[in-house]
Amino acid sequence: MRAVGSLRRIRVALIVALSLIPALMPSTHIAAASGAAFQPVVQEPRAFGYLLGDVLTQRILLKDGDYDIGSVTPPSLGRTDAWLERRRIRSETDADGRRWMAIDYQVVNVPTTLTQIALPALSLASSSGATLQVGEWPLSIGPATPANPFNAGELQTMRPDRQAPAVPTAPLRRQAGFALGLLLLCLLSWAGWWFWRNARESARLPFARAWRQLRRVQRMSPPSEPRADASADAWLCLHRALNETAGHVVHAGALSGLFVRAPYLQPLRAQLEQFYRQSAERFFTPASTDDAYPLRTLCEALYRAEQRHQR
Repeated sequence: MRAVGSLRRIRVALIVALSLIPALMPSTHIAAASGAAFQPVVQEPRAFGYLLGDVLTQRILLKDGDYDIGSVTPPSLGRTDAWLERRRIRSETDADGRRWMAIDYQVVNVPTTLTQIALPALSLASSSGATLQVGEWPLSIGPATPANPFNAGELQTMRPDRQAPAVPTAPLRRQAGFALGLLLLCLLSWAGWWFWRNARESARLPFARAWRQLRRVQRMSPPSEPRADASADAWLCLHRALNETAGHVVHAGALSGLFVRAPYLQPLRAQLEQFYRQSAERFFTPASTDDAYPLRTLCEALYRAEQRHQR
């Protein structure tokens, strides 16, 4: 009989222990097993003293030892209401090895007076099948400055514009003067080189000398002479320039040698052939007239061609 009583007492103890196991299990495991919703451990931010641009962080406990919710689908980013914007969601592990979901909110708008708002409530699904329910968290935000100033001392509605500090202009003036001096020196150097080059070419190049002499003959000719470039001196001046360019005496039948020595005169071949025909008529046919031939125009064209070639 004693053995039977002992067995009965052991059976009763086992029944009582089994009935107490569900009550002793953590609510997280119960929720995960049943798929029900539960409220996790939440570290809420400070509830007061927030201004425009402040960032506050809400942390939700996901794992602490045997307590493990698993992976949780994070809420979407963006504006949550007129005052807050959800900016960033990340996973953090503290010094005790606990894993948290950290959600950053930023104050993007403030009212004109101290106002109570709230972090929004969240309903988050987890991989364990449980649903995390996070309630609203009230907090207060306010303007950076009062809507109405105090009108005392310098606490006025509007302040006068602050004058910008004067920039020292003496170094700038020195730099500008130095740059202007360099520019003037460059211009004078260029002008001096240009005049020197023209003077050198007018003394060295055959057609440049002919063009200068032809203009001098025209200036020195008496007003009674209708065409100064029709004089014998003008024709001889141009002949000498052509001979010097070719390196030998040029006549109508030897123009090819001139173009070999000075190919840049090839575009003026027709004018030069006409010039030599006119020259032959002028010097060897006394009855001919040479008033119609544009000697000055031909000399200028030869001078420009020579000048382009030298450049």
